[in-house]
Amino acid sequence: MNITQLSVGDAIENEDYLQITQAQINDFAVATGDHQWIHLDAEKCAKFSPYKSTIAHGFLTVSLMPKLFADSITVDPKTTTMINYGLDNLRFIEAVRVNDEIKYKFSLVEIESKSTGNLYKFAGEVLIKGRDKPALIGTFMTLIIPS
Repeated sequence: MNITQLSVGDAIENEDYLQITQAQINDFAVATGDHQWIHLDAEKCAKFSPYKSTIAHGFLTVSLMPKLFADSITVDPKTTTMINYGLDNLRFIEAVRVNDEIKYKFSLVEIESKSTGNLYKFAGEVLIKGRDKPALIGTFMTLIIPS
């Protein structure tokens, strides 16, 4: 759906789930320098972690948001540009375990006029297949700038 066709109250949800692999977790650890055992050491996790497996970094889950948002929302590149504007009130609710499948759900809560374009604010959450609690919640913002 084209973002400019959305109205406040409209909800967007990815159709497909994305599996989080150990390879993705390892690559994120290298990229960020966050090598905590809870993310990388499956044997230690089996013994000592409350999750009994490695878990994804919370910010790995956040960093996948722009790609999965763009999978659900379109803009006409001839007439508009979509820019990540930031996050408000981000909370990590439930750990994403290795091999969990996640998808994103966004509900448009506000469109604010800015001097450069319209700021779209979405209440967002990351759903984990087979679990009741979301991985994270927050307000995700994107600026739509007309060409």
